[in-house]
Amino acid sequence: MVARQLDEQIVARYPVGRRLRVLDVGLGRGTQALRLARAGHEVTGLEPDPRTVAGVREALAAEPPGIRERVRIIEGDGRDTGAHFLPGTFDVVLCHGVLMYVTEPDPMLAGLARVLAPGGLLSLLVHNADALAMRPGLGGDWDTALAAFDSPACTNRAGQRVRADRLETLTATLAGIGAPLHTWFGVRVFTDRAPGGREPASEAELARLLAAEDRAGRTDPYRAVAAQLHLCGVRG
Repeated sequence: MVARQLDEQIVARYPVGRRLRVLDVGLGRGTQALRLARAGHEVTGLEPDPRTVAGVREALAAEPPGIRERVRIIEGDGRDTGAHFLPGTFDVVLCHGVLMYVTEPDPMLAGLARVLAPGGLLSLLVHNADALAMRPGLGGDWDTALAAFDSPACTNRAGQRVRADRLETLTATLAGIGAPLHTWFGVRVFTDRAPGGREPASEAELARLLAAEDRAGRTDPYRAVAAQLHLCGVRG
């Protein structure tokens, strides 16, 4: 879903075939970085964890030379973009699944906006603090659901305690750093199930599931209760 939404925003903003300068903060498995490099873009990955960097480098080594040469990986923290890049360096900045580990996200977001070129796209994927009670509530875990109403802390799928963000708060932050919110989507509206939920039985069922998720992620009130939010800001 995130890849589909991101591509939609890129296509709407830039001419087809233009090679974009992309910064991916917090590489994870390198999924988005490699996908965008395969699409012809120049991608810089910024990742603080040496083991994660090693894993992405290993995956990159399996790619054709033309793709490998379009990817640069820097071992560093997303809060230190000013130490690595000049203002206006990138057309697109991704920060997916990172803010949940940052206690004070505003300075980091300001740094990401600073390295965006005018008109550049800032893509954020965050846990939705306004929907933290949904998953435990649907699973019958009433104590966890009740606690979720009063705290932005949650446990992610890896079992780590992390922080969630509110749409209203991030909207104000993006406006304040000069990259106001352009559009936003819900991610995992129906599929953030309690453990034991049934997986799609076929490719056809998976396609229907994705179609339903795509529609819900764009439609009120469903997107507001998604497990994650995908926010797209544009540098003024």
